[in-house]
Amino acid sequence: MHDDIQFLNRHTGRVETEQVYGEGFLRWIYGSLTGRLALHAVAKRAFFSRWYGWRMSRPASRAKIAPFIRKFGVDTGEFCAPPESFRTFNEFFYRKLKPGARPIAGAARTAVFPADGRHLGFQDVSLMAGIFVKGEVFSLAELLRDNELAVRFQRGAMVLSRLCPVDYHRFHFPVSGFATEPRLINGWLYSVNPIALRRNIHIFTENKRALTRIESPEFGTVLMLEVGATNVGSFDYTFTPNAQVTKGAEKGYFKFGGSSTITLFEPGRLRLDADLITQTAERRELYARMGEQLGVAT
Repeated sequence: MHDDIQFLNRHTGRVETEQVYGEGFLRWIYGSLTGRLALHAVAKRAFFSRWYGWRMSRPASRAKIAPFIRKFGVDTGEFCAPPESFRTFNEFFYRKLKPGARPIAGAARTAVFPADGRHLGFQDVSLMAGIFVKGEVFSLAELLRDNELAVRFQRGAMVLSRLCPVDYHRFHFPVSGFATEPRLINGWLYSVNPIALRRNIHIFTENKRALTRIESPEFGTVLMLEVGATNVGSFDYTFTPNAQVTKGAEKGYFKFGGSSTITLFEPGRLRLDADLITQTAERRELYARMGEQLGVAT
């Protein structure tokens, strides 16, 4: 028996079980000796994700789109372009949605989720008592590769947003403000699925990632990181760096695979929503969509 990956769906109010894309492979590679050997030799390395990404960008990959939509019940009604117009699986994967498909909540003092996905929220990072593994945490200094920033944000609020392959894979700004050029922090490409995270929470500090600062009138300095993962060798940016951005505006997109964003707020600047805090305390993720409220300025 395996532990199911469960989350509370904010829209249905029900606890649901995640359908994991490639579950058998993930359980083998993170849960067996031979799998772990393959993980370190091949799967976590950039060339594997580049090769898989190349396959998903080939015309032959188009045949995977319709079965994927059927299996995972993807809502094609919100697509900007019809499914049959996508020339490759990757084009389908980083699809755009119709205007208005993701309404942006609240006024300037409301922060929103930057992506569709399953989210965890911590009001005070320093009191984080374990995420996917009880008692296991990761270091902000290792995550940010900046000791000064780590000290500044050590009592701040953090939101982890995990995207599955079935999700809309464009990510957006959680607040308005002045956004800097992303700073790349190179690393491996482990999976960010809980199957992997339960075995190694330090994946967040070991994977390839990029850090953007957003200077917000309402929230102070907000840090936003995109985290790569197995089969996600790249995150492409569509925003203009070192310029003003608007809450809910598109920042970029992930290519094939599941991935994550991490959003950090300075201490005392944000109060997270109650359902996010409650579910996280039970070590269960909250499913919510990009543009929905995650908290308000204090």
